[in-house]
Amino acid sequence: MLNVWIDELTPCLRDNETGDFVQTEVVRIRRKSFLAKFNKKNGWYTDWENLLQGHEIYALVVKGTVDIQGMVALSRNDDYQAVYVAWTCAAPLNNKMVCDSPKYSGVGGHLFARAADKSVEYGYDGVIVGNAANRELVNHYCRVFKAEHIAMLHPYQIAIYEKEAAEIRRVYDYEWTDEEI
Repeated sequence: MLNVWIDELTPCLRDNETGDFVQTEVVRIRRKSFLAKFNKKNGWYTDWENLLQGHEIYALVVKGTVDIQGMVALSRNDDYQAVYVAWTCAAPLNNKMVCDSPKYSGVGGHLFARAADKSVEYGYDGVIVGNAANRELVNHYCRVFKAEHIAMLHPYQIAIYEKEAAEIRRVYDYEWTDEEI
């Protein structure tokens, strides 16, 4: 479920209190026991440990920490020749839908940038597909990313194609680390 608001297109995270930019890293999470603490009960919309089977899970962290600012669950989709984004979610402290003053801006765009990077890595030219949580988010992704509302298998299904994915990848700057949790 695509359930993250794209609040700002920034190359790094922006601290909403100070206005400073914060460098980021992306780490892969493989441990179910670690993911167990990210669940519906504490504002992560889904039980992330259940997504490990069949998906690669990546976390956006502040560089040099394991402070998770958002996560994305991805899988290859050879039928679509795209990366399927099963879930995206900003940490509750960055989610304007659950807190009044999010700590950082730019989380959602980073998660989509990671999906586009994986799509290129898999030979899909950056193409991303996924199902938005609602019509408002479909419209939002179409406006911000120039996504297309394709509604083939789900009423809120969208696709982000090569040209638009290249633009997302151009904006975002994060370090990929070989570290895994």
